[in-house]
Amino acid sequence: MSVEAFSRLLGRCDVSPTGKRWFPVWVGRYASHLKQSRTVRLGVDRDSVIAFLRSLRDTGVPAWQRLQAAQSIECYRDVVLCVATPPLNDIAQTLREIADRERRAASEPATADPHLDESVGLIDPNEPAVIQGLRRACRLLHYSRRTEKAYAGWVERFLKRYSLEEFSPTAVQAGSRRTLADVGENEVQEFLSELAVEGNVAASTQNQAFSGLLFLFQKVLKRKLEFVDAVRANRPRRLPVVLSRDEAQRLLAELGGRDRLMAQLMYGAGLRLMECLRLRVKDVCFELGQIVVREGKGDKDRITVLPQAARVGLQAQIEVARDLHARDLQAGFGRVWLPQALARKYPNADREFGWQYVFPAHKLSRDPRSESMRRHHLHDSVLSMALKAAARKARIERPLTSHALRHSFATHLLEGGSDIRTVQDLLGHADVSTTMIYTHVLNRPGLAVRSPLDA
Repeated sequence: MSVEAFSRLLGRCDVSPTGKRWFPVWVGRYASHLKQSRTVRLGVDRDSVIAFLRSLRDTGVPAWQRLQAAQSIECYRDVVLCVATPPLNDIAQTLREIADRERRAASEPATADPHLDESVGLIDPNEPAVIQGLRRACRLLHYSRRTEKAYAGWVERFLKRYSLEEFSPTAVQAGSRRTLADVGENEVQEFLSELAVEGNVAASTQNQAFSGLLFLFQKVLKRKLEFVDAVRANRPRRLPVVLSRDEAQRLLAELGGRDRLMAQLMYGAGLRLMECLRLRVKDVCFELGQIVVREGKGDKDRITVLPQAARVGLQAQIEVARDLHARDLQAGFGRVWLPQALARKYPNADREFGWQYVFPAHKLSRDPRSESMRRHHLHDSVLSMALKAAARKARIERPLTSHALRHSFATHLLEGGSDIRTVQDLLGHADVSTTMIYTHVLNRPGLAVRSPLDA
């Protein structure tokens, strides 16, 4: 019997509305796992079911959904095959217990692990003490996870470069290797110079390494670096990649659904990629026609325009997020990450729909800092890959990243006569000189000259 026929048969069975909707979906995925057609009668045996459920686990599917999948196959066995074997009750019971543990971990994350500090989250006790201290300082100062990861990576490279023991009050012993107490400006200077000369890194990469080491010495070791005169990597002057209006329209035409909506917001509102992905429902104001960007670059908030062309698509996407959130709540989840200490100040705010992401991820994931099961936003690679594919179809040959949409937003506003200070506010630039790079579209020296080849 086909999966579609199974779906019709469920309509006459005593199955919950949720089961009628999702049981055929899981049986269809089971058929794909078996590499069988959805139109044939499927075989059900314990080994195949266990292998299917393990494949779901390995791809990050939470236990409550794996339980639903097991119940779907059990229902297919009873309704279609009309047999009582193989028994699957023990598998379902095991998954039910795992799902209960995951729900408890999501509702009580602070008491689940002795290494979980409520103010900074979970820190791996197996890491060197100096890395633990750096992570703790980053979180207390509300640095992003990406910044924390980058700083920790540079400090680890610095430790390995000079074969340093991990930093602790008892690390300095007779005959031991050098510790962080034995290094300072000279070693930092040498390390940065090697990056520029031997590593041939970009100026931004060297600056990131310097910021990470500066943070280590000042915030973790409580030491001041007096003077670091390293060989600096060259910072070339690059003009931004800007799409023409026609190219922008062709690119958007090759995108569809959610990917098109995200690209519309980046081009129509000047959002950075992560600002778009981190957009929350409460920060979209249809009545005022504006989007509030929270904790943008430099931890600054700003207001930008809500494009009229994206209004209908954005309303539909919010309804998709609402439906997904309702299902998460029904399953005992529904939490989302809140910035800073809001989760402690407002204990139930992370379950409210207004705090949910407009572009939620397809599946729940475990927060690496709190070990809670939460619904995060989409990964940044989703839109990046979609844009590359759309650029190929639109025959745009220049290297294209998502940030080109933000560049195009600013350039086209200036071309249309918008005031540069207004554009600066919409982009969230602290200094107007940063915005001035887009004025190359207004001042094009040499383009009025006729080429001698055309004479």
